[in-house]
Amino acid sequence: MRSLDAYREKRDFDVTPEPRAELVDAGGERLSFVVQKHDASRLHYDFRLELGGVLLSWAVTKGPSTDPSQKRLAVRTEDHPVSYGGFEGTIPKEEYGGGTVMLWDNGWWEPLHDPEEGLKEGKLHFRLHGARMKGGWALVRMRAKKGEKRENWLLIKERDDFAGRTAEALTNKHRTSVTTGRAMRAIAGDKPAATPAKHDKPLPRFHKVQLATLRDAPPEGEGWQHEAKFDGYRCVIALGKGGVRLYSRNGKDWSDRFGALCEPAAALACGSALIDGEVITGAGGGDFSTLQKALKAGDPLTCYLFDILVLDGEDLTGKPLSQRREALEGLMDGQPPRGPLRLSPVIEGDGAAALAAICEAGGEGLVSKRIDAAYRAGRSKSWIKSKCIRRAEFVVAGWSPSDKKGRPFSSLILGSFEAGTLIYRGRVGTGFDGDDMAELMAALKPLARKTPPFDEDLPDETTGARWVTPRLVVEADYAEFTSEGRIRHGVYKGLREDKEARDVSASAEAKNDSGDDEKTIGGVRISSTSRRVYPDAGLTKGEVAEHYAQVAERMLDDAADRPLALLRCPDGIAGDCFFQKHAGKGFPEGVKSIPIEEKDGDRADYMYVSGPEGLLGAAQMGTLEFHIWGARRDRIERPDRMVFDLDPDEGLGFARVKAAAQEVREGLSACGLDSAPMVTGGKGVHVIVPLRRISEWETVKTFAKTFATVLAERHPKRYTATMSKSKRKGRVFIDWLRNERGATAIAPYSLRARPGAAVAVPVTWAELQDLSCPDGFHVGDMAARLKRPCPLRTAKARGIGAEVVEALEDWSRD
Repeated sequence: MRSLDAYREKRDFDVTPEPRAELVDAGGERLSFVVQKHDASRLHYDFRLELGGVLLSWAVTKGPSTDPSQKRLAVRTEDHPVSYGGFEGTIPKEEYGGGTVMLWDNGWWEPLHDPEEGLKEGKLHFRLHGARMKGGWALVRMRAKKGEKRENWLLIKERDDFAGRTAEALTNKHRTSVTTGRAMRAIAGDKPAATPAKHDKPLPRFHKVQLATLRDAPPEGEGWQHEAKFDGYRCVIALGKGGVRLYSRNGKDWSDRFGALCEPAAALACGSALIDGEVITGAGGGDFSTLQKALKAGDPLTCYLFDILVLDGEDLTGKPLSQRREALEGLMDGQPPRGPLRLSPVIEGDGAAALAAICEAGGEGLVSKRIDAAYRAGRSKSWIKSKCIRRAEFVVAGWSPSDKKGRPFSSLILGSFEAGTLIYRGRVGTGFDGDDMAELMAALKPLARKTPPFDEDLPDETTGARWVTPRLVVEADYAEFTSEGRIRHGVYKGLREDKEARDVSASAEAKNDSGDDEKTIGGVRISSTSRRVYPDAGLTKGEVAEHYAQVAERMLDDAADRPLALLRCPDGIAGDCFFQKHAGKGFPEGVKSIPIEEKDGDRADYMYVSGPEGLLGAAQMGTLEFHIWGARRDRIERPDRMVFDLDPDEGLGFARVKAAAQEVREGLSACGLDSAPMVTGGKGVHVIVPLRRISEWETVKTFAKTFATVLAERHPKRYTATMSKSKRKGRVFIDWLRNERGATAIAPYSLRARPGAAVAVPVTWAELQDLSCPDGFHVGDMAARLKRPCPLRTAKARGIGAEVVEALEDWSRD
């Protein structure tokens, strides 16, 4: 019989609701197992196996994975009583393990060998028969490091019929209790003080919605969740003091039009909320034209909810989708599964397979969303839509008269706005019934005009047309776009009263069909614009160029007139990538060269850029990353920046990196130097120090090396200043080598050539503390980011003179 002394000693059972320590007789036909999702000092999953009258326990930091290639760290903890397998609730914060506990999975387990021998040898092989975890699994003990007290194991899925290929599929799919169906927030709400008064917070204002970018296929790789694309009206639900408001996608108050949804929305128990969803017919199916008829007839409606922007007065838009989804599930806990408000189901696994299944079932398509991305107004690459049916919105520019009795027109003449100019997109002449025609003519007559609204020459098919001011938006299916950018076999689907004409662009659809693969961006010709550079994120070469055009002014504040090392990936990140620092043939004029003397005394031509055309010229040559010297070409031997690259060992959390950045900042401040942080889009953080150009490379390098060495010697268990991998185990490497002559560092606002297409972004020190990862900024975040001052400009430059060196010496002796 095992002991529960350690379990008992850690808890005050007069305070904690956890079960008391009671041993039970070993035996029984089946041995139970349980997994509890535990939001303590950090979120983890407690994996427990019944043996010898107790629950053997491991804390699995990232949760179990059905992918056999994922070896999940499982830290052995104290044995728990078997009765703990039924515990779900909240442990007071001041108690050991304080936080919310969810019963995430349970069932029974089947040892494949003697489990007692397996524990001794450090190898447990077993089958799980749970609601969520099934099939063969293994726990393997890791070799203990010198002085290490905790017992580290690895939880690994065996290769069998229950194995998967997506690392986080299991934990992303199942976010509620296996027994009560509650989300973490609902469980935490059992605390008497935690339940807010119903709608006691101010009514949230309308927020512009996030829109998906059209792609031919769903993104590949991990980090995405997939949802069915609905063919309905976007709906933003606001509730709080003052009642309920339901808005269309462009902010029109459609509370009357969606009136059937007001009562169920008002019943949601919260202080306030702003929820994003899509309204479809009450039957849960049908296309857009069916929905329009249902609205006119007053038929029942259904709103599928897929995102939440505000909850109980808290703005959630900056949090990752995974956390917003959990909050939405908590709010919807207890709602009838077939009611008028429903959660949009999440489809796990391979996006291509999910799209194929939806299309086969006659669905609209798929929307794929990055689970680590914030909610951003406007079109974004973190939401990708893939359609089964080719369907788009168009602006009505006119109509052709009909010679048939009772038919007011034979076809509508369509266009779309591209860069503010109305472009002819062809005609649609089928799909109308009598009511449709009457409704359209009533809307078109007040918009009549004598001249075409197009600036281009029009084809003969428009001869005799009646023209209108382009304000009316319709939706149409089509077979394809021709090489001229016009639709073939158009079928009318309905009016889009929720969309503004100026917002209607068909360029993405036309480009995908016509094969038009060249575009001028920022005055630079970019070829192969539709080539996918980031397969997982769906980002194309053209969109890479558009990113650098967008950030050029801000990026050039730091990157202009510096020698560069470019990371070029001509075939995208899935192909071969290589660094290039010396100028070569073939680069556009904006990429210039400067001769610089190298270590061996020879001179070589290095590349640099001075304006946006240089960044775009490099992008045309397949450049994804820009790495910059610490000095500018006019004073190449006088650095104007110093960089400390904080690079964590594998397995270290981002919290350790943030703490290291703060210590570097404090140490630099003690030496009289200002600094600003930048999340690199990779694993770490750069602490950047602006310098007055008075010192040579050797002085700057010596200062950086001394500073990093002192900090590492002061905290040898946390930091190292040595590049050797053997000395970096469990530590953050304070990389000072970026400050040598010829060394480079990633430029602010540069993309990273890694899955996810993250961007290196300077942040404020306050922002850094709130970030959960160093690669959370993406192309779609840049428009909002550029509206704010660059944090690098807030740090004051100072030279490394005698006073700074003396301050370094004083600090090193503290």
